[in-house]
Amino acid sequence: MTATPAPGAVIHALPSASRGWQHEPVIDTGAGQDPYLIHRRLLFATAYRMLGSVTDAEDVLQDAWLKWSATDHDAISHPKAYLVRTVTNLSLNRLTSARATRETYVGPWLPEPLLTSPDIASEAELADSVSTAMLVVLETLSPVERAVFLLREVFGYSHSEIAETLERPEPTIRQIAHRARAHVQARRPRFDADPDRRRQITAQFLEACAGGDLNAVMELLAPDVTAWSDGGGKVTAARRPLHGIDHVARWLLGFLAKPELAALTMEPAVINGELGILATVDGHSIGALSFDLGAGRIHNLRFQVNPDKLSGLTSDNPLAPPEPFKPGAIPAGLRATASRPGPPQPAACDTEDVLDGAE
Repeated sequence: MTATPAPGAVIHALPSASRGWQHEPVIDTGAGQDPYLIHRRLLFATAYRMLGSVTDAEDVLQDAWLKWSATDHDAISHPKAYLVRTVTNLSLNRLTSARATRETYVGPWLPEPLLTSPDIASEAELADSVSTAMLVVLETLSPVERAVFLLREVFGYSHSEIAETLERPEPTIRQIAHRARAHVQARRPRFDADPDRRRQITAQFLEACAGGDLNAVMELLAPDVTAWSDGGGKVTAARRPLHGIDHVARWLLGFLAKPELAALTMEPAVINGELGILATVDGHSIGALSFDLGAGRIHNLRFQVNPDKLSGLTSDNPLAPPEPFKPGAIPAGLRATASRPGPPQPAACDTEDVLDGAE
């Protein structure tokens, strides 16, 4: 059974290395440059991992800049430490208040996706620390546990440095670090990391979606597959997680068959350090898909389609590359294009019920 994408939809089956940019520490040691500018990417990386939100991370950096601008720089002997401490504590305050907001969030809450450099995907530890799956795990930590874990395990700060940053006794920091590490290790996703295998599965998945091939999609999904979609009540999305091969596959193809997605383009992109899928319409990002891969099957699908949480996918982001990739730049010979005459025919299921997450 098939439910082909709406006429005009384009699905690219091969990745473009140009997609994405790197939100990672890049030190420019140019003489006389402001320390805030020198360490800006490190500060963004800290805030983003703390908050799982590009928008909130940029707001934190703006607040940190205001604090830094109002400070006597000559009185600060270690500007980098001062700035990291400022960003960490601002992030802690914002994360604490955000927890209350997320309790009333419409549907599943997912981190904001971030286009990243292909270089990140080649570094397993770095890719893991910014992956969507890891950010979801970090959400289960308390704000202080999250800060300690990131500063210690990701950025390599000593317990004494973290104690100074968070203004807590070092023995307390050691206990928090131990507890947070054990918590994360118990929940850390254990999936395939082979990039070649991931590229292959991504291409097969896109090809199956392009052809509306229900059986092909189902063959790529693990028996315990779960799909989350974050629309935030702003756009159509399942308001509860979807479970099982049949349910997830039919929902996906039914969604792609919607007439309003006639101009949809789907293509591979490095998202949060891993190869995922970027969805655009007329050159504008409308969503991102990340997934976990194990034993050659897709286990967890995470769709971010909330328009308020897509700033990390656009060239408007201040850390975007000087010449951002433009949709359609992949040579035509590398594309898998799906179109067919007549009105779209969704898969044989009640699409509206599934879109709402009904069982």
